[in-house]
Amino acid sequence: MKILVPDTIDLDLAHLTAAGDNAVVYAVDKLIPSEHRDAEVLVVWRNTTENLTDAARSMPTLKLVQTLAAGPDPVLAAGFADSVAITSGRSLHDGPVAEHALALVLAATRRLDVLLESQKAATWNKPYNEAQSNPATEQLYTLDGANVTIWGFGSIAGRLAPLLAALGAKVTGVANSKGERYGFPVVSTGELPGVLGTTDVLISILPATDETTDALNEDILRALPQTAIFVNVGRGATVDEDALLAALQEGRLRAAALDVTKVEPLPADSKLWAAPNLIITPHVAGNRPKGSAHLVTENISALKDGKPLTNQVAG
Repeated sequence: MKILVPDTIDLDLAHLTAAGDNAVVYAVDKLIPSEHRDAEVLVVWRNTTENLTDAARSMPTLKLVQTLAAGPDPVLAAGFADSVAITSGRSLHDGPVAEHALALVLAATRRLDVLLESQKAATWNKPYNEAQSNPATEQLYTLDGANVTIWGFGSIAGRLAPLLAALGAKVTGVANSKGERYGFPVVSTGELPGVLGTTDVLISILPATDETTDALNEDILRALPQTAIFVNVGRGATVDEDALLAALQEGRLRAAALDVTKVEPLPADSKLWAAPNLIITPHVAGNRPKGSAHLVTENISALKDGKPLTNQVAG
């Protein structure tokens, strides 16, 4: 079996090559070479749109597309035939994304962005010191006792929630169905408005789907307390950026932190760059898929044996 492996990651597929499979490295920013369009498996990581679209129309023997990204939306949009199985990299990014989410939550809560500006100006920020130590506002600067709502309570949330809880936060998940996951209470999406009013930190790990487009909208933002913080490590498509910008400019939201935006890279003329109390990172939360080789090997073996594929989302 011929397997095309992206040049953006070093995958150890020795187990497969030892079994007679042929692993070929290809460039993710160029068209698929004609001599390799007979491959049966395409592994995807940080591919360009043009590369994926070309692969979808030029690889007639393709059986499996394994993306190492947690969100398979670029692959699903490329136009692969219905007969091609598409599997995602869900769970590969749980640890790194949880770490980055925690970093953004802490940075926004402790307002490290404000302190960094003070450092650049060589200023000892006494007003911040007074506000942080004032009994009337001290809850704003700590996660201890804070109500944290995680919107999109999947495997990433399963890694993140215990970290937040260890710092004293009260964590509530939001998912399509209510219950308990990873030891934490989860409410249904329909019940979200009921918990927003007491939410100190709202973290979105929502995937990009038709149902989640602009999920964080004007109504959601107005339901949050003025002292709340919003963090997005999911997908940029899930946020109404105009509504978020207005909430920040009007002081209806204490702070926000975004690792993802609707258009990436974020254009230099985007108003988000100058938005008050906003931290922006360049989609770096999940850039290190852990255990990729194992997942690829597992799914190729399952494909050969006619067994169910892990993380199959189409095909």
